[in-house]
Amino acid sequence: MSLKSLALIENWPVPTAAAGVVRADGTVPGTHGPAGHRFPLASVTKPLAAYAVLVAYEEGAIELDEPAGPEGSTVRHLLAHTSGLAFDEHRVTSAPGERRLYSNAGFEQLGDHVAKATEIPFAEYLRQAVLEPLGMASTSLEGSPAKDAVSTVGDLLRFAAELQAPRLLDPRTVAGAMTVQYPGTKGVLPGYGHQNPNDWGLGFEIRDGKSPHWTGGSSSPRAFGHFGQSGTFLWVDPDAGAACVALTDRAFGPWAIEAWPPFTDAVLAELRG
Repeated sequence: MSLKSLALIENWPVPTAAAGVVRADGTVPGTHGPAGHRFPLASVTKPLAAYAVLVAYEEGAIELDEPAGPEGSTVRHLLAHTSGLAFDEHRVTSAPGERRLYSNAGFEQLGDHVAKATEIPFAEYLRQAVLEPLGMASTSLEGSPAKDAVSTVGDLLRFAAELQAPRLLDPRTVAGAMTVQYPGTKGVLPGYGHQNPNDWGLGFEIRDGKSPHWTGGSSSPRAFGHFGQSGTFLWVDPDAGAACVALTDRAFGPWAIEAWPPFTDAVLAELRG
């Protein structure tokens, strides 16, 4: 049986959209739209990049608390957007650990750090460490580890299944990535304004009590994931035992702020049956 709620993407004001859901046991109760269509992910690239960084950590190539990025910053600071680096520029705007400054530059420095430690270009490391083992053959990183991956709903459902039942990483490492880093840190959630606190794990945004938010009103505080400026999102809701991916080819804007939460609420309601 396919989830009827996924058909709501047909009402979105976008040229092309695809969506799908995967349960914690790896079963896919439904997809809608062209699940094999390759979409630019924008910032949904970051969870993929973060997962590769965590593989490098488990392989012993790097440590989470070793220096990386600006002075005083670590790999952990970069993953949690608390390095003090600006949004899109490689300049420091605050001390590490002080504020949640969402930073593309931080993820670019992470990519450089892992490439140097492993002596493998980061796009290739991501392919070997994450994409290939998960069978994500339609996914590639074509530039910045912050925003330049291209993928499909089918591939991202494989990744979302991994997030719920890890095979590539120790489940404790994944649990740590979904745990708030530097609790109480405030900052701006792009597109949704100032949040206090603006909770984040290691490369994954954590919903907690944020309002407004791109997930649903019925999403659990433990839900985590990421959205992208290309009109894309991936969330995992541990309380629902499921994850959802939606990809479009229209830039994020007021349409998404309006459409995404009721879509998520409808999916969650149908999953709860």
